Amino acid sequence: MEVVLINSCLVQPAEPTWNGPMPLTEFDQTGYLAHVRTMYFYRPSGNWLKQRGNIYKTVGTSLSKILVHFYPLAGRLRWLDRARLVLECNGKGVQLIEAEADADLDILGDFAPSPHFHHLTPPINYKAPIEEIPLVFVQLTYFKCGGIALTYSISDAVVDGQSALHFLTELANLARGDSLGNSPFLDRKLLRAGEPPSAQPCFEHEQFDSPPLLIGQSSCENESKKKTADAMLKLTRIQIEMLKNEANRTRPFSDSDRIFTRYEAIAAHIWRCACRARGHLYEQRTGLAVCVDIRNRVQPPLPRKYFGNAIVDVIATGCSGDLVTRPLGYAASRIREAINSVSNEFVHSNLNYLKNLEDFSGLQDIHPMNMNQGPFYGNPNLGVISWMTLPVYGLDFGWGKEIFMIPGTHACDGDSLILPGHDGDGSVFVVLCLQADRMEDFKKFFYQDIQTNKKSAP
Repeated sequence: MEVVLINSCLVQPAEPTWNGPMPLTEFDQTGYLAHVRTMYFYRPSGNWLKQRGNIYKTVGTSLSKILVHFYPLAGRLRWLDRARLVLECNGKGVQLIEAEADADLDILGDFAPSPHFHHLTPPINYKAPIEEIPLVFVQLTYFKCGGIALTYSISDAVVDGQSALHFLTELANLARGDSLGNSPFLDRKLLRAGEPPSAQPCFEHEQFDSPPLLIGQSSCENESKKKTADAMLKLTRIQIEMLKNEANRTRPFSDSDRIFTRYEAIAAHIWRCACRARGHLYEQRTGLAVCVDIRNRVQPPLPRKYFGNAIVDVIATGCSGDLVTRPLGYAASRIREAINSVSNEFVHSNLNYLKNLEDFSGLQDIHPMNMNQGPFYGNPNLGVISWMTLPVYGLDFGWGKEIFMIPGTHACDGDSLILPGHDGDGSVFVVLCLQADRMEDFKKFFYQDIQTNKKSAP
């Protein structure tokens, strides 16, 4: 599939906005700092297709209007000393791209991860000075059949998934002619942005330590060079219930807390299957990174529409042999233990730890293709992010809701994401990147183990 650029422009706020430096929290400045991509696919009605130029105009006008309220996204990042960043609110704008594909939307089939997606995402030059790179890129691509793709690339240094979806939801509201639903809460000082360390209890923060390595290796360099493959695997509502039931049926006796959630059961299943597919030795140490939303875990709770990164990573650890040979409830309990560690005190200890670091560069992934070499990716480790409770669907710009949505692909071994099913039937999709020569085994274990659990249930 060939995609040809038709138009490109910077869209600035429709009205003057506040200008000046906005301090970022330590959570904003560490981890993945490149752009996170999401792709929405539509089949507009005939009325819209007859006036294709109106689609581009609608997107551009609504972007200009929404940036008045979400003005930090129209700014630029700027480096400070010690690999710190500040957000310059300067109204320079976001990049809007219009393109045309020489194929029908059907070329994407069932929308499973595909090399074609690369052509639908805006190219971003990460070799340019960071002060010149827009925080938001939007690409509108027309297909020959009349279908369209809207791809959003939003800087992960500025927002997390919940904040990004708040922005996209309000963008669609304005495009349809509705009023703004909820204003973003822009003050990041609630997470002590720009303030020095304070006296807080100290916790262990192993997410910043060196991750487990394969037995016999002194670095992850060899593993990070291996070819990866993407997959999108569906779990039906019944399969999810089977996993939950199995995890809770086999929960350790010492774990008397509430029943395991869908996330804990699915993530435990992914972890065990990855250990098996990777062929680990019994004594191999492995870690699973979990992103925990802290909006309701700090005191006082953050405003519901807090705009920024309000997540912390915690690491569930275990021995591959134990994870594989012991029941699913054991792996789920390791994940539960990590999630339960995130308290108000833990969050502020986390902030203090980062504030006291001399330099952030060792904790930053600037380019998406370098994610394998980041602080916690690649064999024998993995991460499982959940979007199951986020409002990822229903983005209607006036020409109807999307027919499908999928995140952009990453070349990152062990990176996985759980998405809710599009039809609202209780299903989910697991979008996974793994070393190519391990993927087929993972798929086999992924479904085979569910059937095994079904047979062993009382």
